[in-house]
Amino acid sequence: MVQIIAGKKGKGKTKYLLDMANTAVREAKGSIVYLDKSAKHMYELSNKIRLINVAEFPVHTSEGFVGFICGIISQDHDLEVMYLDSFLKLSCLEGEDISTTLAELDQVSAKYHVNFVLSVSMDGDELPEIAKDMVLVAL
Repeated sequence: MVQIIAGKKGKGKTKYLLDMANTAVREAKGSIVYLDKSAKHMYELSNKIRLINVAEFPVHTSEGFVGFICGIISQDHDLEVMYLDSFLKLSCLEGEDISTTLAELDQVSAKYHVNFVLSVSMDGDELPEIAKDMVLVAL
């Protein structure tokens, strides 16, 4: 399942995502990964959550980003949830159509039983049609 936390910059999406991840780790049976554009939030996350700074890796296209995600999944068969902060930036999709990448993540989620929670810097009404049913909360 892919879930989206939507809202413009500065609306509190990262705080919501961090709280959600820290709450989920208490009941998780598998592992949890948090992807971010920096290590800035390292001390706000539980030490049971693996933080990955995507900026440290050569991810330059949305296709490369999906491959990066699949690589993480292939290395951890107990992976339960991935939290993706600043999704548009991480996936190299700022100002682009996110429909194809969301569909690919949805397919990966179904095939490997990994849930994705994305923070997307867009208002809920700006999201493409495919994303409307994925919105968990619009801030």
